[in-house]
Amino acid sequence: MTHLKKILIASLIGLVTTVPLSAGSGEINFSEFTLDNGLHVILHEDNSTPIVTVAVMYNVGSKHEQPNRTGFAHFFEHLMFEGTKNIPRGEYAKFVERAGGTLNANTSADRTYYYQTLPSNQLELGLWLESERMLHASVDSTGIATQKQVVIEEKKQSYDNRPYGTILIETMKRAFSNIPTAGPPLVIRSTSWRPRMRSLRLFTRPFMCPTMPYW
Repeated sequence: MTHLKKILIASLIGLVTTVPLSAGSGEINFSEFTLDNGLHVILHEDNSTPIVTVAVMYNVGSKHEQPNRTGFAHFFEHLMFEGTKNIPRGEYAKFVERAGGTLNANTSADRTYYYQTLPSNQLELGLWLESERMLHASVDSTGIATQKQVVIEEKKQSYDNRPYGTILIETMKRAFSNIPTAGPPLVIRSTSWRPRMRSLRLFTRPFMCPTMPYW
C-alpha cells in the first residue's frame, strides 16, 4: 500500500487563513498551496463553530473502471476503512467517534471523497488518520471478504430491492453507451463478482499519489 499512487486534495476547514469569508457575497475565500510531497492543499477558515474538517479527495471513480471490473472504485473506498499498519481492524472510525467527531466517504463517477469532522482541537488526530490511510492502509483477504458482502448488500438496498431502483443504471447505460460513465459506482455487473487483491492494487496504483493534482 505504501507504493500505491494517491491523487488527492486535502481541505482543512477551520484553520487560520489570511483572507476572511466575504459575508453575504456567496464567495468562499480560501488559500491553496502544494506540499513538498506534491499534495495539493486547499485551506478555508470558518469560525462560526469550533470544528475542523479534514477532507481528502482521490481522483478515481467508476469512470476509470474496466467494463469487466466494475465496482472497484467504490469497493476500495470501503477497504480504506479497514485499518492500517498502526490502526487495528475495525478501530479506524472509533478514533474519530471517541473524539466526538463524525466521518464518512462517497464515490462518484469522477472521484472518491473522504472526510472527518472533529472538534477544532483534534486537527492533529484527523491529519494523522488520513496520513495513516494514505501510507499504511491494510488491504488483505479478510478485509476483501468482509467488505465484499457490505458492498453487495449496499447495492441491493440502493438498487435491486427498490421499485424502479435500476432506472439510473438503465438511463446511464443508454445515455453514455460508449464511455465508462455508463455505470454508477455501485454497479456490479456480474453475480460472480470476485475482486482480487492484485486486481485492486493494479486498479488504484495509477491514481493514488499526492504528486498528481485532482484538477
